[in-house]
Amino acid sequence: MAWTLPFIRTPLALALQGGGAHGAFTWGVLDALLEDGRFDLPALSGTSAGAMNALALAHGLLAGGHAGARAALQAFWEAVGTRLPFELLMVGPTDSPGLAPGFQALMHWTRLFSPYQLNPLGLNPLREVLAEQIDFERLRRPDAPRLFIAATHANSGRLRLFGNAELSIDAALASACLPTLHHAVMIAGEPYWDGGYSANPALFPLVRTGIADLLVVSLSPQTYADSPVSAEQIRQRALEFTFNAGFLREAVMLAQACAEARASTFAFGRLERRLRRLRTHLIDAHDDLAGLRAETRLIAHLPFLERLRDLGRARAQAWLADQGARVGHASTVDFATQFAAPRAAA
Repeated sequence: MAWTLPFIRTPLALALQGGGAHGAFTWGVLDALLEDGRFDLPALSGTSAGAMNALALAHGLLAGGHAGARAALQAFWEAVGTRLPFELLMVGPTDSPGLAPGFQALMHWTRLFSPYQLNPLGLNPLREVLAEQIDFERLRRPDAPRLFIAATHANSGRLRLFGNAELSIDAALASACLPTLHHAVMIAGEPYWDGGYSANPALFPLVRTGIADLLVVSLSPQTYADSPVSAEQIRQRALEFTFNAGFLREAVMLAQACAEARASTFAFGRLERRLRRLRTHLIDAHDDLAGLRAETRLIAHLPFLERLRDLGRARAQAWLADQGARVGHASTVDFATQFAAPRAAA
């Protein structure tokens, strides 16, 4: 039976998907991993809400280890969940809320007018939260956990990864910049949008760190029960595909690269050696979030966020009980099988 000395933490790289308010599910996953205590978390890749979780976790690790990271994540999401009066903007129960009709009408206008018209001053409450909760100067120091924050260059569609040395409030905001809601974030004279358009999240930078175990926390549905038929359903499904396509391609490509590296008799290059020993893992939120309407990604109301956190904690605790002992010894998921295109039955 595989075992690990109790006083040695297994290094585990984290790849955290975005998903708006659904990122609170990842908060719960991270809280359970930190509480469990058997893993070191030296490298994180994140996009949008995944980037916020990565930044808060790294900030907390520096401030107070695993306990500090749990506290930092809680403080961040509590600040997000109390910044706007969502109790006035939502309807329905906490476990499955919706946007109030007035707020839905406002969101409809975002399809007709740009944020430069609806929000000419470019106000974004997330800027204040980040300024209050995250010490970016500390994260830029060499001893900080490795961070890879994804954004999309708005004039080319190319992925831009912000590493520790480049971290700032603007870099974080760029990773979460939905262009229908916010002005493009300008960094060094260049405009950036949400990283989900190009990587949700990026995987290969984590491989290059040399950490042998890689855990993806996935918020995007892998399959859907029904095909969309209405105009709104089709629009929403197409948007979800856009935000997941880059990740699916990279995950399958990574699995193929690992298979080829392992099939080679000799591993001459550093990357090939890292691919040969890479072990992959997945915590998937689909079963817990599949029943929620797409609009709930916009509901940053603390009771709802705490409900998602509890779902994430329970999912991670089940994964730890079932698969946690295998981390450091074997993969618990095959990305090629998990994310490859479905084949027609013979």
